[in-house]
Amino acid sequence: MARIYTFVNQKGGVGKTTTAINLGAYLANYGQRVLLVDLDPQANATSCLKIDKNSVRGGTYDVLIGNSLPGAYILHNPRLKMSLLPASSALAGAEVELVSELARETRLKKAISQLQERYDYILIDCPPSLGLLTLNGLVAAQDGVIIPVQCEYLALEGLSQLTSTLNRVRSALFPELRVRGVVMTMFDARTKLANDVVGEVQTYFPALVFKAVIPRSVRLAEAPSYGQPISVYAPASTGAEAYAALAREVLAGDGLPIPIPQV
Repeated sequence: MARIYTFVNQKGGVGKTTTAINLGAYLANYGQRVLLVDLDPQANATSCLKIDKNSVRGGTYDVLIGNSLPGAYILHNPRLKMSLLPASSALAGAEVELVSELARETRLKKAISQLQERYDYILIDCPPSLGLLTLNGLVAAQDGVIIPVQCEYLALEGLSQLTSTLNRVRSALFPELRVRGVVMTMFDARTKLANDVVGEVQTYFPALVFKAVIPRSVRLAEAPSYGQPISVYAPASTGAEAYAALAREVLAGDGLPIPIPQV
């Protein structure tokens, strides 16, 4: 059965999509069957894998609104060894259309439950908001949420709001919801602020901050424009090494064999 993780942070620009894509790519490199679910109306995960969101004929919108079988819309990239359930611009209207629907918060959970035997990991990339789409992602997070946090002061301000949202989802919809881990992103070791932010986040989520810290990297910023994860675009870069280490940390935490890093 697939492990299902949802990537969430209501603040944009914290490396959420970058983390979902690159963690997924390295998990796939390490022999895992990975499905990335793009739940963001901006369709950044779709675009970052070199798929034109305007050409998508079916994806997460159809699954949420039309009760369509998700397998019909999955795209597989054999070069990346990873699959994608894409998003399109139509997803922007999904929150409005879902308001009057019954069990609207569980649409995604029911859909991807049909895929659990086909994959080892299902990674859900949520929009940078705490609306109905993100709520669907949280309820579907069978094995927990992964929270990317930028190593800057303003990133701390949203953590209390996010924590409150997670608590509300636990009490009203999904008591088993847990935080799988927090990923510190855009870390600049030259600044005292970055280290202070890591310390503050560790206070918020004791023992839940991943040891792998993602550095601020030009290569990581460039990779999406080439439609490639960092493992393909710049495998020897510091960003690639950090995401490879994060993937190994996730595998270890899930009780799976840790692959030996290639030299």
